[in-house]
Amino acid sequence: MSRKHARRKERHTRNHTYDDSPPDSVVISLQTTAPHLVTQYRTPAPRKKIQPKNKSQARFMAAIKSSTITFGLGPAGTGKSFCTAAMAAEALMADEIDRIVFTRPAVEVGNSLGFLPGRLDEKFDPYFSAFKSCLINNAGKGVIDCALKNGNIVVEPLAYMRGKTFDRCFVVLDEAQNCSPEEMKMFLTRIGQNAKVVVNGDLSQSDIASYSGLYDAINRVHDVPGVHVHEFFCDDIVRSDIVRDIIMKYQIRRPAA
Repeated sequence: MSRKHARRKERHTRNHTYDDSPPDSVVISLQTTAPHLVTQYRTPAPRKKIQPKNKSQARFMAAIKSSTITFGLGPAGTGKSFCTAAMAAEALMADEIDRIVFTRPAVEVGNSLGFLPGRLDEKFDPYFSAFKSCLINNAGKGVIDCALKNGNIVVEPLAYMRGKTFDRCFVVLDEAQNCSPEEMKMFLTRIGQNAKVVVNGDLSQSDIASYSGLYDAINRVHDVPGVHVHEFFCDDIVRSDIVRDIIMKYQIRRPAA
């Protein structure tokens, strides 16, 4: 056999040799060019537990945990809704309750916006949007949207609460300073078994001309076992320094004309 023919046969044999190990380039390609295949199905990290921003918020959240009814009083920006949403979301995700019920009197600030078209939940959505944002900040948008769709979060005006019983519910009454005494009595007598109720309001921002049901309720039930009244002050405002300064200016009484 000639030397030229031998080299040709050796090259032919080498090209058809079977190797059952994958080439290195294939392994590198799977690891470097498709990382989304790994990260796409990775279990999401658990959300961090919401922490109070000051001692007053810590006492408020502890009161919600240990009491059946907690009244949260104080000016805007103190975190009443934020703390309440944190506790409600935590209770729902821990399966301590079946539902979060959000309600408030359908009273507008200042001039009326007029008739709102759509279903009841669409009409009431502007009143719920601020608290919904707090829930999303605590539990995530996907969890809250799913809970709303499945009925684990219920949003209704206060006028629709009559005749209902809250069992295994976390019930939030917001802007309670705009309740009449009759509405507040009706609401407080809805509480059933294993319920948690938070009533938030600011007595200095009442938008009704009549006697506030929130003030009336505090005077009547503050010493009932299972009821806790927590009051925030201007020094507890965490929204911003300028909000604290503005609210303090509005608390100064004007001189008589």
